[in-house]
Amino acid sequence: GKKLGYTFNHRNLHNISLGQGQEVVAEQALDLAAKEGHWVILQNIHLVAKWLGSLEKQLEQHSKGSHRDFRVFLSAEPAPCPESHIIPQGILENSIKITSEAPTGMHANLHKALDNFSQDTLEMCSQEKEFRSILFALCYFHAVVAERRKFGPQGWNRPYPFSTGDLTISVNVLYNYLQASSKVPYDDLCYLVGEIMYGGHITDDWDRRLCKTYLEEFIKPEMLEGELCLAPGFPLPGSMDYNGYHQYIDDALPPESPYLYGLHPNAEIGFLTQRSERLLHTLLELQPRDSSTGHGAVGTQEEMVQALLEEMLEKLTDEFNMAELMARVEERTPYAVVALQECERMNALTAEMRRSLAELELGLKGELTMTSDMETLQNSLFLGTVPESWVKRSYPSTASLGSWFADLLARISELEAWTRDFSLPSTLWLGGFFNPQSILTAIMQTTARKNRWSLDKMTLQCDVTKKSREDFASAPREGAYVHGLFMEGARWDVQVGTIMEARLKELTPAMPVVFIKAISDDKQDTRGLYPCPLYKTRQRGPTYVWTFNLKTKENPSKWVLAGVALLLQI
Repeated sequence: GKKLGYTFNHRNLHNISLGQGQEVVAEQALDLAAKEGHWVILQNIHLVAKWLGSLEKQLEQHSKGSHRDFRVFLSAEPAPCPESHIIPQGILENSIKITSEAPTGMHANLHKALDNFSQDTLEMCSQEKEFRSILFALCYFHAVVAERRKFGPQGWNRPYPFSTGDLTISVNVLYNYLQASSKVPYDDLCYLVGEIMYGGHITDDWDRRLCKTYLEEFIKPEMLEGELCLAPGFPLPGSMDYNGYHQYIDDALPPESPYLYGLHPNAEIGFLTQRSERLLHTLLELQPRDSSTGHGAVGTQEEMVQALLEEMLEKLTDEFNMAELMARVEERTPYAVVALQECERMNALTAEMRRSLAELELGLKGELTMTSDMETLQNSLFLGTVPESWVKRSYPSTASLGSWFADLLARISELEAWTRDFSLPSTLWLGGFFNPQSILTAIMQTTARKNRWSLDKMTLQCDVTKKSREDFASAPREGAYVHGLFMEGARWDVQVGTIMEARLKELTPAMPVVFIKAISDDKQDTRGLYPCPLYKTRQRGPTYVWTFNLKTKENPSKWVLAGVALLLQI
């Protein structure tokens, strides 16, 4: 084993972890094992995609004439998407496949987390009561962060590979701290677990806030006084033995629901709806496209696409005349600059749409040879998805093609109205911008110039009005009125003027008009406010725009755990 450089755990077993230039070592081990009848374990084959073709050929060579005891075991992490399915078909067809499914639901996840420990673990610390209480809270925390992924972007902005190793190391840290100190260092534990053990995986600031908030709610002095509930109807248990904790989970844990994660039941409706939409879209992709689909069919794929592209070309307006618009601008104010930039971006998008649609039309008529790009566009139009070449020049959107095109025409109308005289509209449709940050920055720039303030010492103040778009006839003297915002995870109570619990089945209620103005940092009061992230779409993550502070009578941590956010599109 030493000569070849691989781990030699047993005289008949070769265990090799791939990914760091171990491919040659693996090939040598396979040749030796095939002759001697050894077993070979190749771990992490997903890390060596280019080498898998060579592995397939080598296994095929050894399938005949090798020792009868020769065995090969391969392991890989699950692929995140179909495009990442890299294991060759020959290997899959000639192997016995075993998958290890992660537990689903809070009940299974909590038992699984507790299974990493034993009665000996519970008895090893001198501060037994504190150690057992915090260990159980950490198990619940681990189960929550692992299972919260199923709720999509409302659960976590990005998926993270939390593992049992994070939990066991956190418990080791807990043990070391309690052994070294008579007092429980709650803040230190929350920081180490939230920022390092689990936080080391987290790349999004809002997800980091969520992780930190969970720990602050689960690990605090009240937990030793019997006053802490990990979830509604699920108090933190007192000091028990190992089997007692498992029995407590079976007896006391409420039925599976979003409440166990701090979320509203609407979160489950949302993620089940999205899962159903993906299933239906996959079924749509499987249907025949080259001929009529049976009795009552509208027509062939070509006929349907031809009708759609003719309709689109007819409805698309002319591009904005940038030279004329620039000549009409009397003063290049921050607002005027934003309007011109938006027109330029819209021109780039509509020009590509006209070009590609006109090209496809000629291809369908037989006047041009159909290229792969034209076929891709044709398939997108048939399936009702936004073509890739348009997406590259467009704004983030999760809408189907029909809704996306109607939205595009509405955006063009807004720009046409704004550029007639370049005066700020009475209310701005913030979701209608390619770059919403630009208009929010323009609000700050305009105020900074007027008051001679430093831009880096300013912030935006958000006041939610009680009015709708139709109630405003003109823009304010300072700042801007904004409409078209939606709230996910909660709702805005117009009468009380605060964030309130969402109503069942109202997934994204509309917000009233919001008044946004720039103020200096020292005038900002964050008491009784929830820092609410604003995103362009329900995908959240990279579509982040700004943070608006919204009034709340509840503890802001409630809305953090509920994944409350403002959206520009739904």
